[in-house]
Amino acid sequence: MRLIRPGFTARRGGSARRSPSPVLAVAAVTAVLALTATACGPDEEKAASEPSSSATGPSSDGGITVPDDLKNRLKQHGIDLDQWKNGEWKNWDKDTWLREAKDFVNPIIEGLWDGDRMRDADKAPEQPVDNDISGDVGVTDPTPVPVRAVGVRTPLHDAAPESGKLFFDSPEGSMVCSATVVQDPAHPGKSNLVWTAGHCVHAGKKGGWYRNIAFVPSYNNTGLSIDELRKNPPKEKIAPYGVWWGSWAQTSQQWIDQGASVGGLGAPYDFAVLHVTPEKGSDGKSLEETVGSALPVDFNAPAVPKIAAMTATGFPAAPPYDGQKLYRCQDKPGRLSLTEDDPTMYRIGCSMTGGSSGGGWVATGQDGKPALVSNTSIGPVTAGWLAGPRLGKEAKGVYDAVSKKYANE
Repeated sequence: MRLIRPGFTARRGGSARRSPSPVLAVAAVTAVLALTATACGPDEEKAASEPSSSATGPSSDGGITVPDDLKNRLKQHGIDLDQWKNGEWKNWDKDTWLREAKDFVNPIIEGLWDGDRMRDADKAPEQPVDNDISGDVGVTDPTPVPVRAVGVRTPLHDAAPESGKLFFDSPEGSMVCSATVVQDPAHPGKSNLVWTAGHCVHAGKKGGWYRNIAFVPSYNNTGLSIDELRKNPPKEKIAPYGVWWGSWAQTSQQWIDQGASVGGLGAPYDFAVLHVTPEKGSDGKSLEETVGSALPVDFNAPAVPKIAAMTATGFPAAPPYDGQKLYRCQDKPGRLSLTEDDPTMYRIGCSMTGGSSGGGWVATGQDGKPALVSNTSIGPVTAGWLAGPRLGKEAKGVYDAVSKKYANE
């Protein structure tokens, strides 16, 4: 099986791919559940070499500043901020690819994610795998009947204001995932937290943190076609609520230690939480205030037999989809067990493909209201079903750690 990897640039060709581990002591690490991606698109060199500025957040006067702690962390790794924003971030030398949880850095490069670069960061073809994994260890229900994904009505902000698209750079090029705005217990009504898959921020056991990680809520809000997007519409059409850069990311230590792009390794712990900040300032408003909504996260969802239905949402980018529109699937979940020692995952029938990774799974909570209960992690290359981790103490530990890190801001 493959991990439902993020999408990536397909202009220059390439191949793509898409995670098990022991009990994790809350590890702060951003990981991106990435299937292999193709090389960068032709516009990348220009976009990366002409940024206007670099930072992790807005200053009080609306300008861009670079906090001293970020400068110091970059210096500790021999990274010069000016060199980084002018293209040094494209150096993926193994010795300089930051890997540990404490090493996450993601300085803003203003203007890097322009319309062309966002449009072209899509999923490449993957090698087909067996759709039937009913012989896997543990409790695994029969392979679900495929459910055809339905396009979310536009404008997306009216139908799914918490949903958005996640962009990032990897050694193979520009990639995409899906993500969801979630509530922050430290800042009720004013959250800057985003939920996605671990493989959408960190490469797992053979790599490190991805770079230039940015979230665009309500991407392509009015549902423009790929041809219309190629005509360079105003950025407000593509990113109506702005581009929000990851100021911090955290994922499970299991994903960091064992996550892999194929085979499902690390998938039961394939989740991540981002704290984000606006690229150009936001008149003091949080992400939640800007989009008008954020989902609660349920770390104690009912057992599978008691859940009538789950809804998975995302931006599928592999054929027959093109990554530019938001889709969702609804199905009664089943169980998927990859190893005897790891938690059982949720699985639903769904036709969404790579690029939908990290997208939120929503179910009705015990209070009768919708809550995020999982995220898209893996699925067969041939599509037909998706699986996501059941969120427990490890996921709550990651979530609480990011919330507490910014509790006094």
